[in-house]
Amino acid sequence: MDSSSPISVKKALKSQESAPQSSPKPQSLKKSFVTSLMEATTLRTPSFKEDSYFTSHLKPSEKKALQELKDKLQAAASSSCCSMWGIPLLGGDEKADVILLKFLRARDFKVSDSLHMLEKCLSWRKEFGADTILEGDFSGFKELEGVVAYMNGYDRDGHPVCYNAYGVFKDKEMYERIFGDEEKLKKFLRWRVQVLERGIEQLHFKPGGINSIIQVTDLKDMPKRELRVASNQILSLFQDNYPEMVARKIFINVPWYFSVLYSMFSPFLTQRTKSKFVIAKEGNVAETLYKFIRPEDIPVQYGGLSRPTDLQNGPPKPASEFTVKGGEKVNIQIEGIEGGATITWDIVVGGWDLEYSAEFVPNGEGSYTIAVEKPRKIAANEEAIHNSFTSKEAGKMVLSVDNTASRKRKVAAYRYIVRKSATISA
Repeated sequence: MDSSSPISVKKALKSQESAPQSSPKPQSLKKSFVTSLMEATTLRTPSFKEDSYFTSHLKPSEKKALQELKDKLQAAASSSCCSMWGIPLLGGDEKADVILLKFLRARDFKVSDSLHMLEKCLSWRKEFGADTILEGDFSGFKELEGVVAYMNGYDRDGHPVCYNAYGVFKDKEMYERIFGDEEKLKKFLRWRVQVLERGIEQLHFKPGGINSIIQVTDLKDMPKRELRVASNQILSLFQDNYPEMVARKIFINVPWYFSVLYSMFSPFLTQRTKSKFVIAKEGNVAETLYKFIRPEDIPVQYGGLSRPTDLQNGPPKPASEFTVKGGEKVNIQIEGIEGGATITWDIVVGGWDLEYSAEFVPNGEGSYTIAVEKPRKIAANEEAIHNSFTSKEAGKMVLSVDNTASRKRKVAAYRYIVRKSATISA
């Protein structure tokens, strides 16, 4: 039996478990100026609408610019060039239009500027070897895989998601090993481009399809001064050669001063640019990511259920999402477990800081409830719990999260699978 939805979920206040009531509202507190700024810069609802790549949706001036770019590219191009990501740019098909429109939008549909950018990008890809970089051996960066920059799952709309976290480089030894000299920096940039190309390989380049990725950047412990050179080179390289490839940029674990700076500069940004940015301070990471990405696709360190080993077992199993209100206890009851069956579950609450327990309740009269996991306080930074239990008799598993000591509402998710025993002993 494999299920991703609850059979029964009971919510109750600790003092009145037999009569669920709405949780008490926290008293309003005076907010500091900095807190107000940080909340103002947190995007609470998805507002970004991705650009259309249907030529029928273009304005007359945009259609004209697209045709002009094709004509100028045809006149300037040699017979051997003009392909990108395996797509001939002069083939006249819709995939080529998607790529050309990305360069046009990056330069506000100014044809000459777009052509110049495109030609420079084609030249860079040839010189850099970008078209064959996925075949490159970067075994020296094995320790960075799944830590510094990596593709992991998709958002709710199907965009591939790339995670970036440079906090490990606060370790001076690690920093020197990766960025110690110019040659090391060049190798890192090549590895970083390979990661991005893995994401682009998953794009459709088709009107109505998935034509961009999501970037999630973790700013926790990021050494600003030390990474300035590397960061500038990465940013410049991506801006110049991968236009309009990012649908949304989500910044998490954002320090207060970053939020203040964003508040100061945001009035000068276009609404289109601002709609792509999502700012989440530390403590709101899971709540923010859940709005855009399903929990089974979010890494465990960010309040999700995704672990690197999951990929060995095929696509991630869907999770059920729920919320735990302040002053509330939630019991998740998984019924119908047969004797000899093994139940395996994952459960997580964003920013835990509450009590969790698991118990097995047998159906038979006179049987005793088994404390599978005794009640314990889960720290705020703990990752998702993964556990299993083999029952000797039929019954139900009850997973409990007790948030009665807090006033904060928290997002949460769980999933489970029950495997029947091949042979049930007498």
